[in-house]
Amino acid sequence: MDRRAAVLGSPIAHSLSPVLHRAAFEALGLRGWSYDAIECDEDGLPGLLSAMGPEWAGLSLTMPLKRAVMPLLDTVSGLAVEVGGANTVVFREGGRHGENTDVHGVVQALAESGAPAPRAAAVIGGGATAASSLAALRELGLREATLVARDPARARETAEVAERLGLTLAVQTFDKIDTVLDVDLVISTLPSGAADAYAKTLAAVPVVFDVVYSPWPTPLARAVHAAGGTIVSGFAMLLHQAIRQVELYTGHAHVPLETVRAAGETELLERAARTG
Repeated sequence: MDRRAAVLGSPIAHSLSPVLHRAAFEALGLRGWSYDAIECDEDGLPGLLSAMGPEWAGLSLTMPLKRAVMPLLDTVSGLAVEVGGANTVVFREGGRHGENTDVHGVVQALAESGAPAPRAAAVIGGGATAASSLAALRELGLREATLVARDPARARETAEVAERLGLTLAVQTFDKIDTVLDVDLVISTLPSGAADAYAKTLAAVPVVFDVVYSPWPTPLARAVHAAGGTIVSGFAMLLHQAIRQVELYTGHAHVPLETVRAAGETELLERAARTG
């Protein structure tokens, strides 16, 4: 039986996941495996999941589905429960199992950047990726962090994640962002363009992780580079979380990282050339 996988989200046309996962399938010699991008919002998710048959092996989830999928799963990993979101669905034994590979992606992206373990860190944004970033900070040994959000009330769900993780969290608003930058790591989980206004301010931090990967470099990345800091791209996070996803739903323990990385980098270069 042919096997299917896909990335779901809205909007989804920009997703790099199909390039990465297809490259992984090819490198692993998995004939008959396909990977698609499917436009799906929160309202459409229950019906789409219900219609998926035994040919489905796994799903990648992006905005706005990571939290919305939780009540629709049969089993959920402990980490996904703590973070309050699953970016991965594995179909097994007739059920839907939720995993979170974003945390792994953040940790591995920081590790390969060569950045030292942070003494103090701030996360910008209050959504599902911010929650995963807090879990990654815990994995890196931190017990407290700062969250910068436009509306602290809307970030309440992420603050609850910090509590489950055992992190002491200070929440600050964007107009006070310059008061919370006595840190050596900032993780910006803002969508493309949203961090531009804060680029010069954030460039004073030694290590900045911008989860955006296209277009690259972002104004934030350019500002950090110009200031002599270390900038970590969202592509590294996407790559490492995708590798873990492929391992989970194919059962292959050694997905060729560099082959998949090369495919993603080539696609990003081609996109940049097309947009001038």
